[in-house]
Amino acid sequence: MIGSKLITKQTGAAGRICNAVMLAERRDPTHEYYVAVLNDRNSGSPVIVASAQGGMNIEEVAAKDPSAIITTPVDYKNGLSKDSALELAGKLGLKGQQAEGAAEIFVNLTKIFREKDATQIEINPMATTADGARINLLDSMDAKFGFDDNADFRQKDVFALRDISQEDPTEVEAAKYNLNFIKLDGNVGCLVNAARRFV
Repeated sequence: MIGSKLITKQTGAAGRICNAVMLAERRDPTHEYYVAVLNDRNSGSPVIVASAQGGMNIEEVAAKDPSAIITTPVDYKNGLSKDSALELAGKLGLKGQQAEGAAEIFVNLTKIFREKDATQIEINPMATTADGARINLLDSMDAKFGFDDNADFRQKDVFALRDISQEDPTEVEAAKYNLNFIKLDGNVGCLVNAARRFV
């Protein structure tokens, strides 16, 4: 697999060369959830988007059943309170230690989001799992992080992990000249000369 071209929904038809493979202990989920921290353009602050229907494409879930999506605003300066995190866990149907564990995850995700200049943190799925005598643990089975390219001077530890071989070559080339270029389908792209600041 390493050194081969991997084609998935995320890579598109062109695919990407596989440079590394992560091995992890198998966990059997008993229930899957979706949780993400994103910027809300309307409020200019982060929100947590969550659903008790995880492990699938969240856009499809939202299209079929909009009520399955729970959105919780996050105070950018103060983060997510434990009470708000517990309330969200309850809305997802989690109780007791599961709710406490989920609340801790939610609070920590919003903290990472703020401290590391993230643009997106997504766990899909976050799952309850059975592990021998310990039943219904919470595990993050898959995660996706996105960071603000304009914060690279502030987040050197994060950007040291960057693998430009996994990025669009034209976007990488444009960045060498301090240009914000977004590759679109075909031979079209968007050259951006503006910035939005979230305070």
